Amino acid sequence: MSHRKQPWREQAAEECLCQQRRGVTGQRPVWGVAKDPQSGAGARGACPPPSKLISVLTSIFPTRALVLTGKELRAWVCSPALYVITVFFLLFVSLRFYLFRNFFAMDTANFHAFFTGIPLVFILVIPVLTMKSWTEEKKLGSAELLFTLPFTEWELVLGKFLTIFALVCGMLALTLPVPLSILPLGYFDSGVICAEYTGALLLAACASAMGLFLSSVSKTQAAAFLGSAVVLMAMTLLSALAANAPPAIAAFINVFSLSFHFESFSRGIFDSRSIAFFLLSTALFLFLNTQVLIFRKWS
Repeated sequence: MSHRKQPWREQAAEECLCQQRRGVTGQRPVWGVAKDPQSGAGARGACPPPSKLISVLTSIFPTRALVLTGKELRAWVCSPALYVITVFFLLFVSLRFYLFRNFFAMDTANFHAFFTGIPLVFILVIPVLTMKSWTEEKKLGSAELLFTLPFTEWELVLGKFLTIFALVCGMLALTLPVPLSILPLGYFDSGVICAEYTGALLLAACASAMGLFLSSVSKTQAAAFLGSAVVLMAMTLLSALAANAPPAIAAFINVFSLSFHFESFSRGIFDSRSIAFFLLSTALFLFLNTQVLIFRKWS
């Protein structure tokens, strides 16, 4: 049987990819140049150089973490607890908005009363979601099994975080019918609504990272839930404590207040200080969670 000769460009590209996969050492190849075995002429673009930016992004956001995220999401979807938590979340924000805050009697075209309830309900919802992330692994003895898998500690933490964050994003998406059903009744600012949802997502990311960290240092699910709920409540209600404090002390307290930073989004303002606070807080708690896993692995 006769085999069709492979074009030299494709052959050079295939050989280059094989060397990268096998980790062949030796003479350093000249990226982007391949020679024709017949004419000896060089051709550009046969084996393009790997992008440094992609390599950096891959190290920060490893795709293998998505495998763990998919596994965790499938487990949550099959759990009745997720649907109970979702119903509680939707009932809390809806009843608070329509009944307790009496939106239709306020005669104002804004959803400030609706979004101010999200930090409050997060105090209970997010600890319930995060409390068993690491404590259950320790209880079942599967934490040691995770360390034997081809995942780094950062990938394990990121996979858990993306799972919780995706669940909270789904809950927030289910609240969209509330503003969409009221928009025809008045002149609402869509930019303010987008800012409020952005603030809710940033707050969810920060609270989820915090809950995962506290779950990693707790021995039981009850301790993880109480610890996360107390810390979230304290950081949410700090702004109320700062209201009666001197200006200098109030400014210092508000730096650590979740509700204070969320308030700027509820006014339709994309404050760079609040965005930086939520992003840095999320990164800090994820880093601490990773260090806890590293310590536990080698202890």
